[in-house]
Amino acid sequence: MSFYFTEGFERSFGTWPLRGDTLRSSVMTAIETGYRSFDTAQIYENEEELGSVLKEVGLSREKICITTKVAPSNYASNLFLPSVEASLRSLQTEYVDVLLLHWPDQFGKNAEALDGLQSAVERGYAHNIGVSNYTVSMMENALLRLDSIPVTNQVEFHPLLDTTKLMAAAVRFGIPLASYCSLARGQVVVDPILRDMGHRYDRTASQIALRWILQRGVSLNTMSTSREHQAENFNIMDFFLSGPDMAVIDRCMNINLRIVDSSIVSTAPVWD
Repeated sequence: MSFYFTEGFERSFGTWPLRGDTLRSSVMTAIETGYRSFDTAQIYENEEELGSVLKEVGLSREKICITTKVAPSNYASNLFLPSVEASLRSLQTEYVDVLLLHWPDQFGKNAEALDGLQSAVERGYAHNIGVSNYTVSMMENALLRLDSIPVTNQVEFHPLLDTTKLMAAAVRFGIPLASYCSLARGQVVVDPILRDMGHRYDRTASQIALRWILQRGVSLNTMSTSREHQAENFNIMDFFLSGPDMAVIDRCMNINLRIVDSSIVSTAPVWD
């Protein structure tokens, strides 16, 4: 089971591509909605702004979960730890709850980055470490390189993408998945199967999709600047999808819609 589940942070608020006043207002309303887990990254260039907002609201550090991700440009051994130290200063915290590698080397040459991740947790800069966008073979290599099992592999995960092999491998390796693009950039909203099921459950298609992800054992990472949509994404814990309905949604994966691929991130890995 994922760190995010065991610590009650199964619904994380993503901050890409928020900046400035938009980030501040969105995080403020997210906190009012109930979010206590926040996801950022060096690449997002908003760590300092997020740190300021979290400091301003005055929540005790133990009550929030902060995830950040090291940029590939900082994977070299002489850059890795200084970049994490800079992230901690920006976030105004002595540690992050989860530190991830943002993107792998697409050819699987990830040893140096994994060593940096190990050093960061040994220094106390991160309480938990993990990876992002790792294929099956890359997850296996990470297990061999790291002293502890990564707490997560954050990947694109939604009902319209076939992640069957990745899910099976994650269970086999004991590396829980965390989702991004959890709503397929709005594509789940117009899916007829999810919409019809939403009517039966008196829920939106988005809530059906997010509930499906949770019941698959995958934690959530969603972003919205709308208070209404934030609440919609957050309030999914008071209903349960039946086994037959889960199976119906499973078949939607055959659409195999990948939002983030090499056309968006040129170094994205080739997925199994």
